[in-house]
Amino acid sequence: MRLLVIYTHPNHQSLSYAFLQEVLRGSKENPLIKEVKVLDLYEEGFNPLLVFNETKRRRDMHTDPDLALYRDQLMWADKIVLVYPIWWGRPPAMLMGYIDQMFSSGFAYRDTGKILPEGLLKGKSVVCISSMKGPAHYPLLWLHNAHKTLMRKALFSYVGIKKVKFFEFGSMESPRGRHKEKLNRIYHYFKRVN
Repeated sequence: MRLLVIYTHPNHQSLSYAFLQEVLRGSKENPLIKEVKVLDLYEEGFNPLLVFNETKRRRDMHTDPDLALYRDQLMWADKIVLVYPIWWGRPPAMLMGYIDQMFSSGFAYRDTGKILPEGLLKGKSVVCISSMKGPAHYPLLWLHNAHKTLMRKALFSYVGIKKVKFFEFGSMESPRGRHKEKLNRIYHYFKRVN
């Protein structure tokens, strides 16, 4: 199994970064995981801004040479792991900008003239690891599960990825947030995942 880990947080002293380290530690001990690549969107200097003009058209995004490396990474991966905080009930703008550009028509899906397109990323799986200041049930009770609906239905299902697992950790700025327990949970998941 090949893992592409997409890390989206501007601070390497953050809890998100600690989750990234546990993904890597667990993966290193898993004999089924053959290779891991990490894409740190902030460190990479990824430009999340969409640009459409006379020379850059939306319909050509799937062949944009500036995005070729990122397309290759996604095609290479068996499992895509996203590590990010929840800000204002959704992933950071940096990650959303990556999604806007990478999950484009002609690469991630193909219009068929039917209600739903043909997903071109079938066979891959996704793990979303997110943390937030608010309580764990806040997204479910207050936001009607908007974050999971966005990621599972509006994005991954649309492009053919059916297997999506969520680790959505709440109360992470509280001293009672049980950080060590949650970090350990991520480590053990990746140590055993197949």
